[in-house]
Amino acid sequence: MVTNPIVRAFVIVLATAGGAGYAPVAPGTAGSLVALPLVPFIAGMRDASLLAGASLVVAIVVLAVWVAGRAEVVFGAPDHACIVIDEVAGMATAALFVPATWLAAVVAFVAFRVFDVMKPYPAGLIDRRGRGGLGVVGDDLVAGVYAGIVTRLILEVL
Repeated sequence: MVTNPIVRAFVIVLATAGGAGYAPVAPGTAGSLVALPLVPFIAGMRDASLLAGASLVVAIVVLAVWVAGRAEVVFGAPDHACIVIDEVAGMATAALFVPATWLAAVVAFVAFRVFDVMKPYPAGLIDRRGRGGLGVVGDDLVAGVYAGIVTRLILEVL
């Protein structure tokens, strides 16, 4: 239960990615767009130091799991449409696989949205069976890995 009003406000701001989750159409896409600038930043950080880049993504994922779990209580529904911090975590995960360019970020964004909607194995399983914050975020992490790998392959071919 989230009773402290400051923690509640913090959870809402983070869970909605600064309000992107309130988009009337495609809030997941809006949340992914908020994360788009993180992709070249995280990829560049990874290029400079794999440990630093991976640590940043782990921190984002841990925060996303905690926030998503609390946000389900605040919004009164499991994986409520307003919760888009999972898209931020998924895009951050994709950044671990791609070059530190805006082209890579855009390709990763498109690939991530496709995989997030399609939910290929095991994302669909996690989406159906997962509970709490990990259930909300887990399928997006899978989509992020797939998007990162596919983006890397596409850019290698081009």
